[in-house]
Amino acid sequence: MNTPALTVSGLSHAFAMRTVLEDVNLRLDAGRAIALVGPSGCGKTTLLNLCANLLSVQSGRIDNTFDCTAMLFQQPHLLPWKSVLDNIALGLKARGMPRAERLAAARRMGHALELDDIAIEQFPGQLSGGMQSRAALARALVLTPDLLLLDEPFAALDIGLKGQMHQLLLAEMARRPLAVLMITHDVMEAVTLADSIIVMGGQPGRMRWRLDLPIPPAQRSDEWIYRQTALLLAQPAVRTAFNLPAAAVSHRAPVEPPGDADPSAPLFSGTAVAGSVTPAKSPTQC
Repeated sequence: MNTPALTVSGLSHAFAMRTVLEDVNLRLDAGRAIALVGPSGCGKTTLLNLCANLLSVQSGRIDNTFDCTAMLFQQPHLLPWKSVLDNIALGLKARGMPRAERLAAARRMGHALELDDIAIEQFPGQLSGGMQSRAALARALVLTPDLLLLDEPFAALDIGLKGQMHQLLLAEMARRPLAVLMITHDVMEAVTLADSIIVMGGQPGRMRWRLDLPIPPAQRSDEWIYRQTALLLAQPAVRTAFNLPAAAVSHRAPVEPPGDADPSAPLFSGTAVAGSVTPAKSPTQC
């Protein structure tokens, strides 16, 4: 039996005379998370919309063998005239699930994401931004998707609420083989949630650099995440993609992996040397 996967091959896309993506290739397997980072205008959202089948493929190919795909947008997009409970149950209604059954499932998922009965019975406009984000995540997860597409859904949240949403998502990822393809401008968010990070840049957008993190997200300490983020931002390919000035070289020793992880495991897909990264293969070109 083949493992479900999302495969993007030779994908290019244009709006009118402007090419926004060129020769994009990636593969996402079940139970894995990939984060796409890069500056505004490099085609990240266009790529996600193509993977969600919200845009038609013009050139190249996208093969999605997952059974159920769900997407979270930058805004919660909750229907203001429906209760939070009805919003969470919306996808189940579209599937034809009986009302009592879908509302019970929506309530359970709302509770799992720490929305109490008072919040669930309210209208979206009566909730804080953080609670609306929880409701949007609950609406996606109640469908039990095996592929989740994230278009910066936590970008507007403060650091505390964002951390809570990360933990809720990581718990779901640990519970079952959920594949996640996310785009973000927050490099630390990418290091927190993803197994692999792909850096995009240029106009048209191309995949410039990839790194594979050796430690599962559930085993990463805050210290390790902070150190990884700093090392990632020091990479010339990353700084070039974001038009950042050249970074000064640090001579501090790298932080060892936490918990039961192998202390000799490299920080990136290459080898960490004197606080910088020397990839085993010169920065992986995607």
